Amino acid sequence: MSPSPGKDAAAGRGPLGPRKSWTELLAGRVKKHTYDPEREQKLKDAALHLLRYHQNMNDLLLEVGDPQCKDLCLSKLIDCDSAEASSERPSSFIRFAFRDQALRLGVPVGVLSARVFAQSVQQICAEPSHPVLLSPEQRKKLSSSLEIVQHLLAQNMFSRVTFCQELWKAQNSLLPEAVWSLHTHSVVSLQELLRSHPDTQTMTTWLFRNLRFLCEQTDASCPSADVTEAMLAGFTQLLISRAFQESSDPRRPVEPETRVAADVLHRMLTLALDTLDADPQATSDHQAARGWFGVYSGHRCCGMAAAESLTRFFSYTLTQILTHRPVLKVSDAIQKQKEWSFAKTHQLLTTLYCRVFVTLGVEESVDRLQEVLELQEVNWQHVLSCVSTLVVCFPEAGQLVKDWIASLMARAFESYHLDSVVTAFLIVRQATLEGPFVFPSYADWFKEAFGSSHGYHSCSKKTLVFLFKFLSDLVPWEAPRYMQVHIFHPPLVPSKYHSLLTDYISLAKTRLADLKVSLENVGLYEDLSSSGDIAEPQSQAIQDVEKAIMVYEQTGKIPMAVMEASIFRRPYYLSHFLPALLTPRVLPKVPDSRAAFIETLKRADKIPCSLYDAYRQACATAEEKQPENVTSGKRAEPDCAEQPLGLLAAALGELRALMTDPTQYGVISAQVAVVSGRINTALGRSSDDGSRRKAKIRLSVLTPMLQGQDQVVVDLLLTTFCQNLMAASSFVPPERQSPWAVLFVRTLCGHTLLPAVLTRLCQLLHHQGPSLSAPHVLGLAALAVHLGESRSTLPEVDPGSLGPAGSLCVPEFLNSLLTCCTRESQLFCMKFCTAAISYCLCKFSAQPEASLHNYLSPGLIKKFQFVLLRLFSEARASCPQGHMADVPWRTLYLPSADWQGAALSLWRWDRFQELLKEKEFYLTYKDWIQLELEVQPEADVLSETERHDFHQWAVYEHFVPAPAAVGGCGGDLEVACTVLVGELMDFCQSWRNYKHLEHSDLALGGRRGNEDILSRLQEMAADLELDQGSSAPCGSSTPRSHFLFRVFKTRLQALARGDSMATRLRRQQELLMCKRLLLRLPPSVLVGSPQAGQPVSPSCEEFFSLVNSELRNLCYHGSVLTHDITMHFFRGLLNVCFRSQDPALVANLTLKECQAKCPMIVTSALSWWSSLEPVLCSRWKKCHQSTLPQELQRLQEAQEFASNFHSDSASPAPSPAWISAAALHFATREVRKENIKTHLRRLDCEREELLIALLFFSLMGLLSSYLTQRDTAEYAKAVDICAEVLMCLGRRKVSWLMLFQLTEADAELGHLLRLAPEQHTRLLPLAFYSLVSCFSQDAVIKEEAFLYVAVDMYLKLVQLFVDGETRIVSPQAGRSLKLQGHSLLQGGPVQLVREARAFLLQLIPQCPKRCFSNMTELLAGRGDCDPEVSNALLQRQQAGPSFDLSQEPLLF
Repeated sequence: MSPSPGKDAAAGRGPLGPRKSWTELLAGRVKKHTYDPEREQKLKDAALHLLRYHQNMNDLLLEVGDPQCKDLCLSKLIDCDSAEASSERPSSFIRFAFRDQALRLGVPVGVLSARVFAQSVQQICAEPSHPVLLSPEQRKKLSSSLEIVQHLLAQNMFSRVTFCQELWKAQNSLLPEAVWSLHTHSVVSLQELLRSHPDTQTMTTWLFRNLRFLCEQTDASCPSADVTEAMLAGFTQLLISRAFQESSDPRRPVEPETRVAADVLHRMLTLALDTLDADPQATSDHQAARGWFGVYSGHRCCGMAAAESLTRFFSYTLTQILTHRPVLKVSDAIQKQKEWSFAKTHQLLTTLYCRVFVTLGVEESVDRLQEVLELQEVNWQHVLSCVSTLVVCFPEAGQLVKDWIASLMARAFESYHLDSVVTAFLIVRQATLEGPFVFPSYADWFKEAFGSSHGYHSCSKKTLVFLFKFLSDLVPWEAPRYMQVHIFHPPLVPSKYHSLLTDYISLAKTRLADLKVSLENVGLYEDLSSSGDIAEPQSQAIQDVEKAIMVYEQTGKIPMAVMEASIFRRPYYLSHFLPALLTPRVLPKVPDSRAAFIETLKRADKIPCSLYDAYRQACATAEEKQPENVTSGKRAEPDCAEQPLGLLAAALGELRALMTDPTQYGVISAQVAVVSGRINTALGRSSDDGSRRKAKIRLSVLTPMLQGQDQVVVDLLLTTFCQNLMAASSFVPPERQSPWAVLFVRTLCGHTLLPAVLTRLCQLLHHQGPSLSAPHVLGLAALAVHLGESRSTLPEVDPGSLGPAGSLCVPEFLNSLLTCCTRESQLFCMKFCTAAISYCLCKFSAQPEASLHNYLSPGLIKKFQFVLLRLFSEARASCPQGHMADVPWRTLYLPSADWQGAALSLWRWDRFQELLKEKEFYLTYKDWIQLELEVQPEADVLSETERHDFHQWAVYEHFVPAPAAVGGCGGDLEVACTVLVGELMDFCQSWRNYKHLEHSDLALGGRRGNEDILSRLQEMAADLELDQGSSAPCGSSTPRSHFLFRVFKTRLQALARGDSMATRLRRQQELLMCKRLLLRLPPSVLVGSPQAGQPVSPSCEEFFSLVNSELRNLCYHGSVLTHDITMHFFRGLLNVCFRSQDPALVANLTLKECQAKCPMIVTSALSWWSSLEPVLCSRWKKCHQSTLPQELQRLQEAQEFASNFHSDSASPAPSPAWISAAALHFATREVRKENIKTHLRRLDCEREELLIALLFFSLMGLLSSYLTQRDTAEYAKAVDICAEVLMCLGRRKVSWLMLFQLTEADAELGHLLRLAPEQHTRLLPLAFYSLVSCFSQDAVIKEEAFLYVAVDMYLKLVQLFVDGETRIVSPQAGRSLKLQGHSLLQGGPVQLVREARAFLLQLIPQCPKRCFSNMTELLAGRGDCDPEVSNALLQRQQAGPSFDLSQEPLLF
């Protein structure tokens, strides 16, 4: 077969003759040979060898007949001028050209193409214009070559292995961008290139050099910055994946490329750390270090295939940092560690720490830190700066560090391991450098570790020696402040080892003397744990004075530190503190806190008279010279404060600039630390006072006051926070912002400035809220959210006497500042709540709704619901589902903020509605009442009609039908009334009712806001009465109790009964509220509502029980209820009678029940009969043309009897006798004192029962006069009345002693106890001995029971005096009552007790023996009240019958 010339030209000729096509060869083989299995195997082996040589079977099958390829020049093929020219050539033309040349050279086509293109890449990279990047022309040529290579790769005509080998032969001229392009175009990967290099050391050098160049370019502004960024990330990911890949076989030797990758990473980090240690400026090394530290950011490492590799890389990085060049000794660390705090550490290094901690996790980072310190030599600067960053940026790390320190200390003192105790002390001191709100102060830690018998050193003498040996070794190196801590808070040492402590203290004092540091000049409030320099005594004294005045403002007492200094530290107190306090000035007309503090010290003799007189004289001189120097003084003041404030303002401005630059987010934490230091300087404080970090903050909500400098600094900080929030929100939403706000708020909380911040917030939110602009509202709302985030680290707040009982956490305190009293306050509350909730939901959008209570007070969300439902009727409708996909935060910080639209959008937002389903965020019926009671109708945003409509909707449409599980009433109107009554009583007695009223009369409805709620209560009570009346079963004998009495009973049972004045006043206040509520509700509440047509008495049991147990104790006029409640009861009685079938029967049955169960109602009716009778008669005659019912007539007759008692024609006393006695007593009270004998002259004609009852009522009148004493003559008249009755009883020889021994079990007179208040009953001994002069001598001696009663009354009188119940007489009344013959009023209770004692001592010898029969039992347990009286009684009881009575003095 003869091939054509075209084919010869295309195929060429082989060395043995013209080549044949594959088809011809196969055809010849088929014709000449038959099938042979053995030759088949040989043929397969030969074919495989041929395929390995040619790489691709397509080369063998390719038949090309294009004569144009014969004279092809490969250099022209590769070095084309344009990509278009290359793309226009047929792909087959390129393949044929390479294969033809490979055949001529006798090499595989893949090897040939690889060598050609490696040479082409080398030519392209020749004469570079940049150390790592290609020029535009070079990039264009490389792109054309890569297209050809990709085509050859697709045809398997390119050897990657050969290409890598050829490429590395000219590595010095190879540019990283060219290598990166080969990787991105899938020609050869970076991993293949790394694996193929023959010399690992050379490869390491090349990679390190080029990575360094790449890092230098990250900060440079060049058009290929994105390429540089991608290259650096790609190379880094390759190195990390190779260096830290997980090996399946630990025994397998490390591959060369793994060693190369690890070595390059190590050298890069070492370069960066060395650069930071050299304190670089704007050098190329600094740029390289910054670029390499940027590698650790998430977006450059997130492309890792395995998270385990990334974790191992960061763990290795932390280890390398901690062990980098460990040249510093422990002594160097002790001396220099204050320079390694978080604020002073390079921000690149702190940022790197944070990224490592975030990746590894805080717990694993602490474990790794602990492991490195135990096993390796470390760089103490890096270790301690790492600890500072850990505790500052990760609050949860504080406890882990504490646990680590505790384990180190335990190990050190168990095994006397010096390295452990050194490490523990260094870590403690480093952590305390960051302030007490980050970590407890060194003084606190040292006291806790060694200040008790449970300290680490308390095991044995050996541990004590170990401790003091260590502390002594520290003395030459450590700062003076730490030695001051050890001296002022020494370890607790047993007395027998006290020499160890004294030796150390002597050594430390000697060292302090060498350093010229005086222990005497340590400030009262100086933080011995701070890292700052020791202040001059004068400067420290000024700070002590400011803090002492601040404590005095909050407590009103001399601070304990000042008292102790005046006794134990007199040199400092007299030489520094008092001169700083008594700086001459022009005294204000109204004494301020400083002046009040000075006067308090003077009264306590804590200021020498000479020093105080000199101070007053200097102040007077300053006041005389004020007109001359006032101008210059005002000019000088700003100069002193301008520089620190200017520095603080500059630091805050730098912080704002960093916030708006996303690339600088890593620097923010360091800048916040700078701001923290500037705050201390601006406040004139060297450091924070750690001793007060958890103390309760006391504020005055009504009159919040701030010192001038504190207010300037706080205003600057709050203004900056608001401006920063607006600036940050204009760039990114809150959830994507840097943690600047958290760090800023933590800085505010970490200073003694926190009370000033809360005071200023009180001024702004509580007093100036409506006048705040939108940016201020947004900023303060966000600040409130972040304060809530830090609630666990903040002290509680005591809002003062007009605040809620107890202390509040900061979020609840801020919520309490928001009021809804007026139109303006409601609108401001809506704005603030809208901003706070929107910010919180946006900032913490990734967290579940249930966790939002950690940031927001539930009360704030409830107030938002309350205000929104109140202001916008459209909010009262149910919200449709699927409303709004995002929170309306963006609309708020726009210049024209639509607060109403934003509030409604937030209300309708699905996520907010889901939030409201959390139980703690329910706006319950109880919450609504509390908030509604605060509203002042005269200043309300709603008109009366709108408010009425809102109340109707809220009560009847919203809360009453709502289930109880969500805070409603479950459709039960009685539950609604019960809750309303309870809240109304709570409100009228709480601080909320008085915080706007300086003089409250405690009256229900004292603020008009109560009236509307009372109207709702009256409406619901009327509806409830109708419902119960219609639903009660006919003939029911056990009517259901009224809700009002159940509320009263529950509340009164909850109040403790006691004899203290506070307890009694609290109970009286509660009873007054109960009575006033009864008067505001229909009178049927008192009497009940019997069924129509049933001739039975109404159910008054609950009212009777209330009167007998509680209301009678409000009767200061003896046995009489007040006029209003008495009239209310009889109005109810008439109403019930007129609705019954037999009104007279109902009235008679009810009044008889009153006589038997609640006689005080009857006596009250008699007392107020002059105003009650006309009403009763008039209404009864109008409804029934008949006379009054029999029982009312009985009262009428008793009144007539009493009125005509002095006349000869008086009718006999009607029964029962106690009613007539009560009427007579009330009538006698109206008689003039001189006419009493005449008025009572007919007593001898009356029954004994009436006389006994009359004496009882007279005694009650006497005690009432004693208790009230409004008129000095009333008491004397009451005594005269009792005397007349006693005389009458004496003449008729009727015993009256049983009145002083009454019990409720007494069948005849027991009912009289229900007519006396409990206080009157307790004071009966006082009445007994007030009437001693009225007793008949014969009756006293002859009456066998008299001595027993007299002794009993005396013992009770002494007990009353001991308990203080005789002090209830007002001093003014006591001074005005100077009546002859009344020792109680002349000399007071003491004189009365003295005379009672003398009376008994005279009486005892005169009484016959039979009078002492029961004396032993009487004195049992009470003999110690008066041992002399007890002894006289017992001696007389044991005396014989011949005992001489004649020598005893007469009693009268």
